[in-house]
Order: sequence, then structure tokens, then C-alpha cells
Amino acid sequence: MEKIVEQGILYDFYGELLTAHQRRIYEDAVFNDLSLSEIAEDNGISRQGVHDLLKRCDKILAEYESKLHLVEKFTHIKKKVEQIKSLSGKMEQHDAAGQIRALAQEILEEL
Repeated sequence: MEKIVEQGILYDFYGELLTAHQRRIYEDAVFNDLSLSEIAEDNGISRQGVHDLLKRCDKILAEYESKLHLVEKFTHIKKKVEQIKSLSGKMEQHDAAGQIRALAQEILEEL
């Protein structure tokens, strides 16, 4: 299950960089949960061709992440926003406002 979640996240960030054909095949496999045989039949290619294309797409998406780090940055920023949300519930504490300002500044610097 974890691999499918990772594939989905990478696709969300970098899927538009794949060709239309690659996107269609990848979506059928990852999001529509079609078998290799079903995808092959629908697209007029071999089952092995579908398998190879999916492996190539996984590699392409992973390479984009290794170069651009968008998923990593998104995850990091999301954690900081969760901290801000938690701290904002504690505003009556004197130190919370300063911590919120510091987190907000870190987020702005990362963007």
C-alpha cells in the first residue's frame, strides 16, 4: 500500500511531465487499479510493454524528485504548518506567539 501512496504523490507533483501516453497507462495502473493485461489490451500493446513503461515512469518520477525535491519540501512545510496550527491553540501562553512568528519566517524562507 505504501508504494501506491508514494506513486500517487510523485504523480501529483510530476505527472504532467510525462507524455500523454505514459500518463494514461500510469493512471490506469496506479489510480484505476487495472491489471497489466487489461491495460495492454486497451492500448494495443504487450503486457511486458506495459510493465516496462510503468517501471520507466516510476524511475522518471523518482528522478524528478531527486533533482527538484518538491515532495520533500512540501512534506517539510506541511509539518511546520501543523506546528503553527498546534501553537495557535495555545495562544494564551506567552511564548507561543514568538514560536509562531519563527515558524512562519522559516516557511517564507523555504518558499
